[in-house]
Amino acid sequence: MLRDYLEIAKPGIIAGNLVSMAGGFFLASRGRADLPGLAATLCGICFVVASGCVFNNYIDRDLDRTMKRTCNRALARGGLPVGACLLYGGGLGIAGFSLLGFAVNFLTFSVALAGFSIYVGIYSLLLKRASVYATFVGSLAGAAPPLAGYCAAANRFDTGALLLLAIFILWQIPHYYSIAIFRFDDYCAAQIPILPVKRGIAVAQKHIAGYIIAFIVASSMLTLFGYTGLPYLAVTTLSGLAWLFTALWGCNGCKDGLWAGRLYFFSILTVLVLSFMMSVDFRGAG
Repeated sequence: MLRDYLEIAKPGIIAGNLVSMAGGFFLASRGRADLPGLAATLCGICFVVASGCVFNNYIDRDLDRTMKRTCNRALARGGLPVGACLLYGGGLGIAGFSLLGFAVNFLTFSVALAGFSIYVGIYSLLLKRASVYATFVGSLAGAAPPLAGYCAAANRFDTGALLLLAIFILWQIPHYYSIAIFRFDDYCAAQIPILPVKRGIAVAQKHIAGYIIAFIVASSMLTLFGYTGLPYLAVTTLSGLAWLFTALWGCNGCKDGLWAGRLYFFSILTVLVLSFMMSVDFRGAG
């Protein structure tokens, strides 16, 4: 049972969000990282993301039963009491928001609260089952952890924060589409109106390529606006181009499942490279 409680918090998603959050934090710190502040932010975001995942599992438990990939999740198969899961998710959220509000700053608390509200309330409850545009809304929530990390270190919303928000929104959308194509039969069975299901894989491939191009451009803006150096620009551009090449290769007749799996891999690799390079190749505060 303890394993089930861990799994409904989705530790893989938590880990990915903490990596991007740390990237945002170190970018804003510019070599002057406040380690207690970093620890408080990491713990706070960890609890908030875990809480959002628990509530998402609760909301999606009927959808999960229709998908091969998710039908064995604890709430989908009735392996955990619903009331206890809601208390668990609520407790995680209270712990996370308390840490961010009292040990970090109000701006970080506000960013995390906005991301949580969008993910649980607007995306999961309202739009995921109803609109092809749910992915765009969900991408706002996905961009909240790196933005929260930036705001935790800088305690302001400035050009760097705006660029970070744009970068991670543009990364999220092709990442989500690649998952939907890779798990196409599951998404069709659950009748989730994501773009590849609603308008076809060929249309989604063109959108994916377009968003990756926009992502590469947005990523370069951190260097052009003086937040990162040339090594960051070179490495992130190369990784973005590799991702783009994979996307364009899929448009030339590669089997959809194989192509989408490789595209998903490159999306993860790209965001890891981005987060690492933001952390190590910043420009010192003027």
